[in-house]
Amino acid sequence: MPLVLAPVGQEVKIVKIVADDKTKKHLSNLGILVMGTIIVLSASGGSTVCRVKDGRIALDRTVASRIYVG
Repeated sequence: MPLVLAPVGQEVKIVKIVADDKTKKHLSNLGILVMGTIIVLSASGGSTVCRVKDGRIALDRTVASRIYVG
């Protein structure tokens, strides 16, 4: 399922990222990697706020919909 549909407050594993190489590299630099874990803190409006490792990251709806979790 896309990250935008992930349950709030639950840790999920990233299974696939469907994006161009530039976007994948940027997400990788932020700590968002395939087989990594992520926690959705809130998903309101047009952005999804996530906890990755020890930081918080806000992703717009377009990018969050290209990150698939399981």
